[in-house]
Amino acid sequence: MRHAFLLAGMMLATVACTFGDLENVFVADPNHPAIEYSTRPLKDPVSELNRKIQAGEVRLNFDESQGYLRSVLGALGIPIESQIVVFSKTSVQMFRIDPHNPRTLYFNDSVAVGWVRGGPIVELAAEDPTQGVIFFTLDQKATEKPEFRRQEACLICHVSYSSLGVPGMLVRSVFPGPDGTPIRELGDYITDDRSPVEQRWGGWYVTGRTGSIRHMGNAIVTDSARPESMVANQTVNLKSLKGKFDTDGYLSPFSDVVGLMVFEHQMHMVNLFTRVGWEVRLAQYQERMDKALRNHGVTDGLLRDMARELVDYMLFVDEASLGNKIQGTSGFAEAFSTEGPRDSKGRSLRQFDLQRRLMRYPCSYMIYSEAFDSMPDQVREAAYEQMWQILSGEEKSHKYSKLSLADRQAIVEILRETKKGLPDYFRPVTH
Repeated sequence: MRHAFLLAGMMLATVACTFGDLENVFVADPNHPAIEYSTRPLKDPVSELNRKIQAGEVRLNFDESQGYLRSVLGALGIPIESQIVVFSKTSVQMFRIDPHNPRTLYFNDSVAVGWVRGGPIVELAAEDPTQGVIFFTLDQKATEKPEFRRQEACLICHVSYSSLGVPGMLVRSVFPGPDGTPIRELGDYITDDRSPVEQRWGGWYVTGRTGSIRHMGNAIVTDSARPESMVANQTVNLKSLKGKFDTDGYLSPFSDVVGLMVFEHQMHMVNLFTRVGWEVRLAQYQERMDKALRNHGVTDGLLRDMARELVDYMLFVDEASLGNKIQGTSGFAEAFSTEGPRDSKGRSLRQFDLQRRLMRYPCSYMIYSEAFDSMPDQVREAAYEQMWQILSGEEKSHKYSKLSLADRQAIVEILRETKKGLPDYFRPVTH
């Protein structure tokens, strides 16, 4: 297993150098006239649900065990099978969280919900199609019309290098001490689908089979001089969380490994959509204000660079190989795979591989999201052009050789039948 013995700041810099320019800080204020993060009307799912509750169109039910949690998940269309469980103290409710009382997260394509047993709030992060991630809390007190309250205080942690410098999602793998406190001097990892599995899930519970693949989940550092000793046979390949802590009051005894992998991929994808959209909106605003910038075509060069990084991630170009079969336990993989459009051959971008890589057809299902469709037109067009260069085989760079002809053919065929607004130049691939 590769180990992290660097300071967190040094590791973030390393990740930035490895994975692209968008890891740098977004230079403008989020409330710049081109962005208006705090003031523009919201269209995220939680804001929409809020409006329906206040109008009396939806009613949330409160129970003594989980408060509003189960009702919120149902109202937002979030499956219980998506439950993933984190025991590190890396949340606003950190003082209630430890290995014996972990925090659970639930998610779908646009919303993540956090819950801590005995906690006073439900936490929510919802993706607005143009504004990025918006943060809310819901008080765990029974009332006629409960209200989700926007929480910009969350930006203290949720705007950082880890979120690409915009309000976004954080997925970290840490070295947790016995009470769940991250041992900061050992560093941490920012994880997504490009991260080796051995570096993932420190501070998380993980259920499912990874075979001989080691990971940092389910483990606690008891000897900071030898942090690698935290990983042992008994910390991998757990069938359920029963026995790890008292699961009474939790909706599920699982923290599904496939759910964790999808969550990691999706959170970075969400951050990319936001960052790319914001960068181009800012550049377009500056060009409108300064004719000299417009004459130099600043936005054109920016679009090319942004589209390349966005599309590389959408096509899993730098994805870490698995090398072993991975299998979940909660039913998440089965539930996730049944959603989304299928082509006439029954194929879907939500189908899994889990032997060599995450997805059977390596193109992100997030291409169907409102966030993708709501990016500035020029960004979306540049992304499609870059994607076609790669999928058609016209792009000859060695880094794209892992996309086989069969992969490229299948992706294009699926998109041609299922993706609204796909440009006409996406034709069947022959070479």
